[in-house]
Amino acid sequence: MLAANLPFFNERLFALIPLGGFALGKPLPVRLLELIIFYFIVGGIAFALESNAGNRFEQGWEFYAVTGCLFIVLSFPGFVIRYLKKKHV
Repeated sequence: MLAANLPFFNERLFALIPLGGFALGKPLPVRLLELIIFYFIVGGIAFALESNAGNRFEQGWEFYAVTGCLFIVLSFPGFVIRYLKKKHV
């Protein structure tokens, strides 16, 4: 859940690299690209843990479709706070 919401809660690229080229912060396409990359990072860590623990199970496209959708659902709170919540001035 932390990796899914990280692109929406900071203005740095991958929470490390400052972006000075955008006046209004990171645009949405950059945040979505970060979300996809974080999905693969978390998946790689999970794959390594599963391989280290014992037998690795084969996954088909269905597994990746479900986990991708789950990752998007887990990122929903960050998206709502960033883009949909009304800002009171």
